[in-house]
Amino acid sequence: MSLQSIIRTISQPLFAILLCLPALAQQGAPSIPSTGFAGLDQYRASRISIYTDDFGQLARYRAADAALAPPAEGESRVVFLGDSITDYWKLPDYFPGKPYINRGIDGQTTPEMLVRFRQDVIGVHPKVLVVLAGTNDIAGVTGRTSNEDIEANYASMADLARAHAIRVVFASVLPVHNYTHDAEESFALRPRARILALNKWLKEYCAKNRFVYLEYFSAMVDERGMLKRALADDGLHPNDAGYKIMAPLAEKAIQKALAENRPR
Repeated sequence: MSLQSIIRTISQPLFAILLCLPALAQQGAPSIPSTGFAGLDQYRASRISIYTDDFGQLARYRAADAALAPPAEGESRVVFLGDSITDYWKLPDYFPGKPYINRGIDGQTTPEMLVRFRQDVIGVHPKVLVVLAGTNDIAGVTGRTSNEDIEANYASMADLARAHAIRVVFASVLPVHNYTHDAEESFALRPRARILALNKWLKEYCAKNRFVYLEYFSAMVDERGMLKRALADDGLHPNDAGYKIMAPLAEKAIQKALAENRPR
């Protein structure tokens, strides 16, 4: 057999295998398990590239962090770290003239925030950190998560902040409501008992470790134990009326943290 014939004999089946590889890869690709909630399943599927390529979404604020000048002398810089509730909060409208930096990212859970903590918090050199998180963990956005796991992530954030002389304010998880059709799934994913239990732990953890606890929940809950209807159209994300309640509470907590002689 000639060399040309040998090459042809080898290359034909090899070429056929190469043609099949995309299909085989597609068939073998793992799918995200269903949560039983259509909206959440669709949302998780839309974020596959984030979960596989940039889990903490470091790319979101990388350029902004790099461009940020060091705090001026006497500047009380504050970083707000959180999920969509923080992300959608237009801080300059509610805290005019304040050196408050928004580092919220839509859809994030506490493990994702830990991934970007060094870049988006420590590297920004704030005096105070305000953390509002946990609601997406409870909902299982990045997978089923126990309250104990969420608590461990809070504690890790606190340890990192304290090691870098950053005062910490932990905000309570907000209540949710199901007064509208759009709110039904978000409400079902966030059992009231879990929110109450997590907030109870947070309050006790802050008291024990001398951090500032920011109580949003009691200011926004109605007589039925749900988020007041007027404060959120979708049952989860505060509207302007909701943020107007939150802003002075946050400012009071920040000033309390700043009044301390040393980081909490």
